[in-house]
Amino acid sequence: MATAIEVAPEQLEMFRSELSGTLLQPGDDGYDDARSVHNGLIDRRPALIARCRGVADVTDAIRFAREAGLDICVRGGGHNVAGRAVIDGALMIDLSTMKGIRVDPVTARVHAQGGVLWGELNRETAVHGLAVTGGVISTTGIAGLTLGGGIGWLMPKLGVAIDNLISVDLVTAEGESITASESSHPDLFWALRGGGGNFGVATSFEYRLHPLRQVVGGLVAHPLPAARDLLRFVRDFTRDVPDELMIVAGLVHAPDGSGSKLGAVIVCHCGTENQANADLKPLLEFGDPALVQVGPMPYPVMNTILDAAYPRGAFNYWKSTFADDLSDDVIDICVESFDSVPSTMSGLVFEHFHGAVTRVAETETAWPHRQEGFDLLITAEWLDPTATDKNIEWTRSLYARLEPHASGRRYVNYLDDDDADAVAAAYGPNLARLADVKRRYDPANVFHHNHNITSAV
Repeated sequence: MATAIEVAPEQLEMFRSELSGTLLQPGDDGYDDARSVHNGLIDRRPALIARCRGVADVTDAIRFAREAGLDICVRGGGHNVAGRAVIDGALMIDLSTMKGIRVDPVTARVHAQGGVLWGELNRETAVHGLAVTGGVISTTGIAGLTLGGGIGWLMPKLGVAIDNLISVDLVTAEGESITASESSHPDLFWALRGGGGNFGVATSFEYRLHPLRQVVGGLVAHPLPAARDLLRFVRDFTRDVPDELMIVAGLVHAPDGSGSKLGAVIVCHCGTENQANADLKPLLEFGDPALVQVGPMPYPVMNTILDAAYPRGAFNYWKSTFADDLSDDVIDICVESFDSVPSTMSGLVFEHFHGAVTRVAETETAWPHRQEGFDLLITAEWLDPTATDKNIEWTRSLYARLEPHASGRRYVNYLDDDDADAVAAAYGPNLARLADVKRRYDPANVFHHNHNITSAV
């Protein structure tokens, strides 16, 4: 693999002079900050980092990297747990300074550049009383989340992020700037709705917005001895909930730092307050909760309630899978394993799928996960680097116990860096068509530092 040292100095200086943004090399001020991502477990050193300010910078960066024989990696928000945004010896195309957001309240649309975070986009759309599905943590980048599908608090009512996507501006492997939509490059637009960063550098996104100012949301928590009963209740309760209600259950640690283990349910209801109170009543009256913090709040606030649980720089290792239901066996395995979890930052998350997200055919977009059920996510998280091995082993062991009870499907945005064999599970019946699009738009597999779709499928 080429490094910056192997690039002719005059070639490097010409590239630097063309950029509107900043070109960083190891040792430069800002280099270490630019190469760091949300997951502290990722510690890689690109040969060069091009901090782009616009599409022309992205085009020049791709051209330079290909001429210099450098691999390309792309950073949007830097939140992806696999850390594919930063690769040793590569040219990192860094979009994090591309923060433009333009809301059109008349057409209820928003254009946002590839470095925008969901908290930033939510703030701008909220000025007009508008919103779109966008993640469950506000510091997540819009680019990676959307290209991978886009699970979020509003998906039972509005679908996932890609279901609200109107167009994507993309720079291809050949350095061509194009717009993909239903009417322009429709095959590519299909692939971008779930196919990740396999097809080029997405420089901006256009979303359809929806009227929404306030939700009723928050947390209900029970002591761990009640967790089995709570999860069984959630399983039954979610069989008949309205589209307005998103449910995420979990096994977590108390946010007060005590290390106390809890069974918890996080809710987001985007209907009227009266409807929310009626729909949430069975949950709020169930058992003897240790904590109930549920009430009206602006939607952008709802999008921040998990932020503190996932601090930047903590070590993360995740595994996930889908299950059609929360069987007693799955519940028992999770509760038993959580009793021996090595870190007080780790948790298990059960994201419920129903409503609008499940009313789209699995082949209508590249993202095929349209079945009702639960996405089971193990989020191992810790701060002590000497505890890495035991946290990873705990996660892998629990995942192995869950596999026989799972559907075999995987959400690409939750794949960790050792999940190279999971691409087929992430795309299922859509993999062959994705490979065909890859063959036409990136035949040389220039964009391969991702959960890679090759043209050989």
